[in-house]
Order: sequence, then C-alpha cells, then structure tokens
Amino acid sequence: MLKNIQICLLVLIGALASINSYAGAQIEEPLSNSVKAMMQRSISDKAVPTLTFSSPEEGEAWLNEMSRRLQKRIPDTNYREDLLRTVHYEATRAGLDPQMVLGLIQVESGFKKYALSSVGARGFMQVMPFWARSIGATDHNLFLLRTNLRYGCTILRHYIDIEHGDLYRALGRYNGSLGKPQYPNMVLGAWRKNWDYSTKNWNYAPKNT
Repeated sequence: MLKNIQICLLVLIGALASINSYAGAQIEEPLSNSVKAMMQRSISDKAVPTLTFSSPEEGEAWLNEMSRRLQKRIPDTNYREDLLRTVHYEATRAGLDPQMVLGLIQVESGFKKYALSSVGARGFMQVMPFWARSIGATDHNLFLLRTNLRYGCTILRHYIDIEHGDLYRALGRYNGSLGKPQYPNMVLGAWRKNWDYSTKNWNYAPKNT
C-alpha cells in the first residue's frame, strides 16, 4: 500500500514537473514613473470583457471556431467561452492579436488555470508575482482568469513598446531569453498551427507605440 502511494506521488511530481513554463525567466527591471502609471491604468480596468468585431455574427463565428479548437483542453463550455471572450478583450485592448495570445497561453501553461512554475510564475500566462508589486497590488490573485490575462497582455504590450513593435524580440523578453529563437518560435508556431484565424471584416488595429 505504502509503495503504491509512493509511486502515485512520483507520478504526480513528474506530471507537475512536465508542465512547460517559460515566463518565469522574466527579469524584474525598474520602470519609469510614466511607464508604471500607464501599466497601472491598464491593470485597473473594470470593464466587462466583450468581443470587438464589426458585427455580432463575426464575433459569434470567431467564438464558435476558437471554442471548437479549445474543447479538448477545456471541456466546460461556459468556462471555455468565458476564457475566450476575456482573451479577446484583453488582447485587443492591449493591441495584441488574440490568436497570438492563445498561442502564448498554449506554450506557457497548456491552458491550465492553476499552472505554477518552479520559480512561482502563475496561471494561464505564467505571470511572475513581482509584477503585482510593481504595477498592481500585492493582494491581486494571479490565478484569477481575468486578472492573469490582464497582467499578461499588459506585460507583453510593455515589451512590444520597448522593442518598437518587434513582436519576436518582445516574446524573447516575455520569456527572459531575448536574442534566442526557441521561445518566440514556439509561440509563433503554436499560433499559426492551432489558432490562426482570419475574417475579411474583423476589426484589428494595433495599439500605437
């Protein structure tokens, strides 16, 4: 009996260790007062997540298609659609492609809400706790769906601004591996293979940098 319990524990530890987590390598850097204020304003947003398409029909088409692709990873329909609406809202308001963010989440956490890296990165987008101290509040729960996505998208937007719109280098910063190709290629590959989606009337306008 004891031996069986030990085997189960080893299997569980191995499973947890196998969860890919990359953003935990992010480096904490001092932020200027203006950048900190901008990021704090973004984090404090209280609006209800909504799909921003040129028509409700296009929004429903996107939601249905992304939901179909995500079904095996997240079987619960209501939770899956809530995640997708929140991804679309938080990504769009940060000037990010929502499908790219889905690719990043796939690489970072495998869509596991409570993913926790060995260095403490948390949630869907593997946000490091130091970001709550830097731009939010220490009592922010980074495992909450919208809080995690809001932080993750705000952080990636910050890195894109630093890199003057270069997504490849920004992804390197998000991973803490600037200048190395592995992580950006993984995210871009997951995006193109699993989440690429286009519609001729979809409104996507990158945020001005």
